[in-house]
Amino acid sequence: MDALDEKLNATYDGKVLRKDLLHRIKKGTNVPTFVLEFLLAKYCASSDQAEMDAGMEAVLSTLQENYVRPDEANAAQSRVATRGQHRFIDKVHVRYVEKEKRHWAALENFNSQRIAVGEKFYRDNDRLLEGGIWAEVTLSHNAIEEDDYAFYIEELRPIQLSRFDFDRYMEGRKEFTRDEWMDAILRSVGLEPSKLTQRVKMHFMARLAPLVEPNYNYIELGPRGTGKSYFFSEFSPYATLISGGQATKATLFYNNNRKKVGLVGYWDTVAFDEVGGIKVRDPDTIQIMKDFMANGRFSRGVEVIADASLSFVGNIDLSVHQVVNSTEYDLFQPLPPELDLAVMDRFAAYIPGWEMPKNSSEFLTNRYGFITDYLAEAFHYQFKHTNRYEEVSKRIRLGKAIEGRDEKGIKKTVCAFLKILHPTGPPTDEEFEEYVAYATECRRRVKEQMNKRKPDDEFALINLSYFKAGGEEVVVFCPESKNALATQEPARRGLRLVETNPGADAAIVPETPPSTTVVPEPVPAVSETPPVLEIRDTEPTEQHFTIKYGDTGHSYDSILGPYLQGAKAITIEDPYIRLQHQIQNFVRFCETVVNYGTARKITLITGYDDGLQQADAMEKLGDLKQSLIELDVELDVQHNPSIHDREIRLDNGWVIKIGRGLDFYQKPGSWFEVGVSDLSLRRCLETKVDIFRQPG
Repeated sequence: MDALDEKLNATYDGKVLRKDLLHRIKKGTNVPTFVLEFLLAKYCASSDQAEMDAGMEAVLSTLQENYVRPDEANAAQSRVATRGQHRFIDKVHVRYVEKEKRHWAALENFNSQRIAVGEKFYRDNDRLLEGGIWAEVTLSHNAIEEDDYAFYIEELRPIQLSRFDFDRYMEGRKEFTRDEWMDAILRSVGLEPSKLTQRVKMHFMARLAPLVEPNYNYIELGPRGTGKSYFFSEFSPYATLISGGQATKATLFYNNNRKKVGLVGYWDTVAFDEVGGIKVRDPDTIQIMKDFMANGRFSRGVEVIADASLSFVGNIDLSVHQVVNSTEYDLFQPLPPELDLAVMDRFAAYIPGWEMPKNSSEFLTNRYGFITDYLAEAFHYQFKHTNRYEEVSKRIRLGKAIEGRDEKGIKKTVCAFLKILHPTGPPTDEEFEEYVAYATECRRRVKEQMNKRKPDDEFALINLSYFKAGGEEVVVFCPESKNALATQEPARRGLRLVETNPGADAAIVPETPPSTTVVPEPVPAVSETPPVLEIRDTEPTEQHFTIKYGDTGHSYDSILGPYLQGAKAITIEDPYIRLQHQIQNFVRFCETVVNYGTARKITLITGYDDGLQQADAMEKLGDLKQSLIELDVELDVQHNPSIHDREIRLDNGWVIKIGRGLDFYQKPGSWFEVGVSDLSLRRCLETKVDIFRQPG
């Protein structure tokens, strides 16, 4: 052990472990780090080699016996059935099934969606209902044949500390210098600080900021394989990582149908992985996100206040040197258009992910660090119970170029550094100035890139500065763009008048001057020519046409898509939504509606020949209804045996009549041919289509 190892063991006995033990186990399993370290802490929290070796045997044995891999689900179910009960380590989700008016649990790797769960479990652990939690779960077999479930949860213990003493944590911190403490935290996340520069260490501290500072929003774009998402998927049980496709307002913020707050109400940090792939079906999602990022509150019929921080991580495939020297491109290039300037302006910091080292065993430590769960609890306590903003405000002095959101972002970044590195009290002037300089640089990176995008001078004050304790003003630059004229003094686009069509008012569009900087190589994945803005008449028109037998190229999206814009309620009358393939067609119709993002209610009026047929169809439609609720869309199914017309009515005034209803496709000759999944490639039956506006 080196000096820091000895000090950690002496000060935090039982709260630290050797990190190479984790690396040895981690390679053979996809269990999160905090779960593995929960077991290591249970059996290996010692400095005695013999005890550690015995503990490793116990950990491996526990994983072998209690952790189920996805391909072993059937064997695990059989084990519970034959033994009567068994304990598992798995991620547990609980969902409410409306049509049954009850809750069901599911284990990720156990492959059963109908595990009975007592109310006390999800009442005491809210996050079971929102994203799920890792836990030690005792499953028992239900031998009563009349019941509709085979397994039930007898015991559930979340994998996290049952008690945490923050005063003890702070008392131990006093034994360490600032640099020792920073190294201890880096070792706690598995990195060897002696292999890292001070600047890279600061980047890693900044990654931890949303875990300690409420309503802290940052972005990090960089190459693949630098561990951007690790802190949110592996490090803390109080953070959740979601993919861009899950970015719905019902999932994130508030589900009106379930009357439940979304992820921001249950997690300290919600991180968006692969942010460049975010797909926003409903424009309201971004507006709510802007409100929430600005002040931690939003309204969706009810006023919601939450503390969650939002982190955006993703890849940047462009050459940073080329981008900062280009008059056309900026470092926000990978972001989807929905994340506009208003969202960017709410980022407190932009961490330069391109400066981070690639994941490699070279940077892993074999020294001691905090048990991950212990450090995560310390961060969670500070997230909920400490506020350093007033302390920072009294001490910091910022330059005149710093505006409202600049000031807030810089101060919150400094607050995060104080919580992580100085939980017991204030830093020295030198340390404080180091944090202010770093925070100012990260905010300047945001502002520089917004300034390149904006055709006017709204974000032109990019020379952000602060004052040292001695009164000296320091202007902070971003190292990648300090000498890049295209970023420091971006060309301003003039305005020219363009006639859109004779007799119409002229439209004002940006005029781009010739590029003043030569880019050495073409930048991939983006258009070489900036788009020209035009005003076009995009209002859909009435249509009357015939789809001929054998035609292709007709899908629900191509026929209905242009008319769904702005529709909130949709009513579909079709007497033949009863057989398997007809219900599948209706599911695809609902997917088209959801993709356009504005509809909140779908009403289906259909008919059935007998009660048995109706019961079978309603069971399938019930599953569809449940999945739509998760997307904040209500499905109302009404039975009317006398209907014979087939039409779709939208509350924006459009009516779509298809002679055959939704079932105008030929049955495929084989379910393994082109056109089975993509309806635009499926051959059609002959039918007439009439699309018109309702009078009035």
